[in-house]
Amino acid sequence: MPMRTRAGALTALTVAALAAGTILTAPAGAAPRAAAPKFLSASQLPPHPSSAWTAGPVTDGFPEGLGFCVSTEGVPAYDYRHREFRTDLDTSAVQLTVVTGTAGQAKALAKHYDDLIRTCADRIEESSPDIEAEGRSYGKLPVEEGARVRGLHTETSWGATDISLMSVGRDGRTVTVVEWGQMGDFDDAPVAAFKKTTTTAVDKLH
Repeated sequence: MPMRTRAGALTALTVAALAAGTILTAPAGAAPRAAAPKFLSASQLPPHPSSAWTAGPVTDGFPEGLGFCVSTEGVPAYDYRHREFRTDLDTSAVQLTVVTGTAGQAKALAKHYDDLIRTCADRIEESSPDIEAEGRSYGKLPVEEGARVRGLHTETSWGATDISLMSVGRDGRTVTVVEWGQMGDFDDAPVAAFKKTTTTAVDKLH
């Protein structure tokens, strides 16, 4: 969901995100310090037809822009960092990296995040009757320990439409989530380019 979505839809989807409370069984606690994961650069995002991408700084913590489908609810206090990207228009993106304690914890976390994205459309419709949502799967990618790409389209009763592409990938004990979004529908989604972005994001983590 793009960060510049209309205020009404933003509020409704934030409420929906709070309902995503699946709990992992991994023990709480920050992961041991290791080399920090590397992030995407602006040039590695799906090209925009009329605006260049601008990359923000790498920042500690969980990004608000991912809170519609993915959250830290019920997840141990791992090492969260993120980077936000923007264009001069309505298109935006964000990348999250999470360093866990073990590869097993990372595998469980990646599945948890993918499950949240997979079920996000249903949760949105359950919590927000004025929003219609549809999710689609765009398959797996053979990079490191694997990645999966999904899409989400929402339309409000007042006519606002938004399209998002989201992916979850893993390299060892590090998980990354990438989200791209703008106003529009599935026909406007650069799926092939986003798959390339996801592959790059996972491949360059370590």
